[in-house]
Amino acid sequence: MPYADLHVHTTRSDGSLALEAVPEAARSGGVEVVAVTDHDRVQPFDGPVVERDGVTLVHGIELRVETPGGQRLDLLGYGLEPSADLEAILSDIQANRKERGRAIVDCVESRLGIDLDVTVDGGFGRPHIARAIEANSETEYDYQGAFDHVIGSDCPCYVPREVPSFGEGRAALSESCRLVSLAHPLRYRDPESALALAAELDAVELEYPYGREVDRAPVERAIERHGLLATGGSDAHGERLGVAGLSRGAYERLELTAE
Repeated sequence: MPYADLHVHTTRSDGSLALEAVPEAARSGGVEVVAVTDHDRVQPFDGPVVERDGVTLVHGIELRVETPGGQRLDLLGYGLEPSADLEAILSDIQANRKERGRAIVDCVESRLGIDLDVTVDGGFGRPHIARAIEANSETEYDYQGAFDHVIGSDCPCYVPREVPSFGEGRAALSESCRLVSLAHPLRYRDPESALALAAELDAVELEYPYGREVDRAPVERAIERHGLLATGGSDAHGERLGVAGLSRGAYERLELTAE
């Protein structure tokens, strides 16, 4: 049972768990520390690490960036106190998220001849659309089918979103966070180049539920080669926490609560 789940999403982005419900979900999952890492959103916390109902909450963020080679990666920032540069980046991203969300919704409604009945706000993403497609009685698609056939990256209603460059995002996160980590390195089309860029970060996500058998050796080698720390989390978008994460010792090595 992990002590710390450092990759959790809430309804402030594309999760289904309300921020206020995180402590209870953590206790149910046997987790004592949770990093709230909503996509491109800061939290209404009064510090980089706070206590809520006996659970330690780390103010985190997940930021998508694009490498010089055109690959898109996700960076996790921990112990967040947003700088002006990061706030400006997030403002641009949220404006683009709304534009992109409306474009995808319009395409889905036109193509499928349905009304999705969704509200496009700053935290809106494709998971919201997939859930709405699944919930609509006039469609044949479930959640995964919506991604596979309608809104996935190779599908007719996919609209790419604008993201900052790797250098711009890394710099803004490094200025704003106590630790910056590469998320789920074995999910990318080119894990080797992603892990090479991890040399410019503080850490890499070692513990992660890929849902398939993976060889973690490349991640472990990158950690050793570049002197990185290891982070870990469940990438929870639902209410179950603690599927993956760090032991107490591994979490304490991150020194997120250090002054």
